[in-house]
Amino acid sequence: MRRIWLVWMLAACATAVWADVDPPSRVARLNLVSGAVSFEAAGLDEWAAATVNYPMTTGDHLWADDQAHAEMHVGSTIIRLDSRTAFSFLRLDDQIVQMRLSEGSLNITIHYLSEDDAYEVDTPNGAITLLRPGTYRINSDPDRQQTVITVRGGEAEVTAGGSAFPVHARQAAYITGTEFPTTEVHPAEPRDYFDEWALNRDEREQRRPAPRYVSRETNGWEDLDDYGSWSDNPGYGYVWMPRVDAGWAPYRYGRWAWVEPWGWTWIDDSPWGFAPFHYGRWCYVSGGWAWVPGRMAVRPVYAPALVVFVGGPRWAGSFGGGGGVGWVPLAPGEVFVPAYHVSPTYVNRVNVVNVTNVTNITNVTNVRYANQNVPGAVTAISRSDFANSRAVSRSGVNVSSQTVASAQVIGMTAPVAPRRESVMGHSADNMTSIPRPRESVLAHPVVTRSVPPPAPVPFAARQQALAENPGRPLDNATLTNLRRQMPVARPEAPVARPAAPIARPIEPAGRVQPYETPATGPAPAGRPQPYEPPNARPQPVQRANPDRPPVVERAAPEARPQPVQRANPDRPPNAQRIEPEQRRTERVEPRTERQEIRRDERRPAPQERPRDEKAKPEKAKPERPKSSDR
Repeated sequence: MRRIWLVWMLAACATAVWADVDPPSRVARLNLVSGAVSFEAAGLDEWAAATVNYPMTTGDHLWADDQAHAEMHVGSTIIRLDSRTAFSFLRLDDQIVQMRLSEGSLNITIHYLSEDDAYEVDTPNGAITLLRPGTYRINSDPDRQQTVITVRGGEAEVTAGGSAFPVHARQAAYITGTEFPTTEVHPAEPRDYFDEWALNRDEREQRRPAPRYVSRETNGWEDLDDYGSWSDNPGYGYVWMPRVDAGWAPYRYGRWAWVEPWGWTWIDDSPWGFAPFHYGRWCYVSGGWAWVPGRMAVRPVYAPALVVFVGGPRWAGSFGGGGGVGWVPLAPGEVFVPAYHVSPTYVNRVNVVNVTNVTNITNVTNVRYANQNVPGAVTAISRSDFANSRAVSRSGVNVSSQTVASAQVIGMTAPVAPRRESVMGHSADNMTSIPRPRESVLAHPVVTRSVPPPAPVPFAARQQALAENPGRPLDNATLTNLRRQMPVARPEAPVARPAAPIARPIEPAGRVQPYETPATGPAPAGRPQPYEPPNARPQPVQRANPDRPPVVERAAPEARPQPVQRANPDRPPNAQRIEPEQRRTERVEPRTERQEIRRDERRPAPQERPRDEKAKPEKAKPERPKSSDR
């Protein structure tokens, strides 16, 4: 028994260590940019223009300027930004999507919530946990020191001022103040232009046919039917073929960016260019390229780029003194072995839907890959253009077929050290005046319920260590040492947890609840609003500034019960209060015979009744004749 316990403990420790090593299996895809939207990568204090198909993760920031909007997908969950919105991911991994809303408005639609998922939006006034599938609107106004959460469908929980309270469907909660916030709950306001825009986007996506060969949790599935067609291939199963020009090849029309913790990541230029370049494999059939998604997985594992890099002595001569980088897409059945730090379990997860047998994968440099034999499959670019994140289609180098045939496989990453332009995902040649949020907004701390990870290490502190081992991201131990040496660039968000038990028990978010579509809207006129009963109406708050508009604080219904008006003043004051639902039930229940008798027993006997001397004598009732007297 003792030996079994020891083995179990060692397995648990190993699992925890590997879980800390492995990167997340999901990212947020930036799939819509309208207007001036700026992006700041984690650890880089410099803003660049945001571009479609960029994979966002922990520490990344977005700013939507005047008349601008943005949309992201995290699997089937949709996050939309209104104009003048400062947004970032405090944490994005397999367990939680923790977002920071410093200023502006968010619209979030959650279609599915698994047992291990959690969604949290942290603002300067409070932390908002989204508990069920539904549609949510969150506004943060730092000037008024107010946050508003509107639940169109679903259920949320607000943590503010050391306590927590629920917000149900068709309700809006107002949190005002930061040090000692006040809260109130009202029926939801009608939709505005941003809600209508988000609703139209939701309805547009719902009108699409449901995915048949990939999971809804695959980022980018919604664009495939508009830009290509599916067919059943005898050798690979169902494949998707894009509608492209002649001479097109995968991983050629886009650029490379450095995105940690994965390293070199492909950013495609096509509006549909996310799912086919981060999941599955590519094959050349019937004179064209086809994407093979593999077996369907509920949540497929994201990969930065499913290619193999090639080079060698003869290869360097084709690019002059600086050398070059070439790559070719992986074919179905070929194993992807990440260059970033992962566990053997992760290698199996990232390959299991495309590779039948993933065992003993230790060497990928002496392998002849299938797509190397396809004419035009290999793409090449100079090392300088690669590191500066320049467009491959404009900077590509033509390599002779003899050079391609003699090229050697050098691994699953390019041996190139990243630069500042690599992290921004833009060449310095294209940088212009980029709008950005106010520094006061970025520096303002937010209230969190879940503990966020430490602030990312600045890229300037990582650059030298990355140059020592080109192409490979730093491990956690190296990052920890660098973090100890460098000061934190921005204040970490304070953690706020409920100081008292939640007034009303909330069902855990692990159960999948039926999704209430945004089209349901607010309750029709005349329908009672499902929020606090009358005994939970807000009480006035003593305000230090009488010129400020009155703010009321509303607790959860059972948290502060108000005195009940009792019809019988002789009833003991500590008697149990009857809820409205119970009163209605007792009012319609018929009285039993025993209850009638007890009621009569409480009446005084006839002889004990006080007699009124002035009362008129009762008239004698005529005796009813018997049937025999008729």
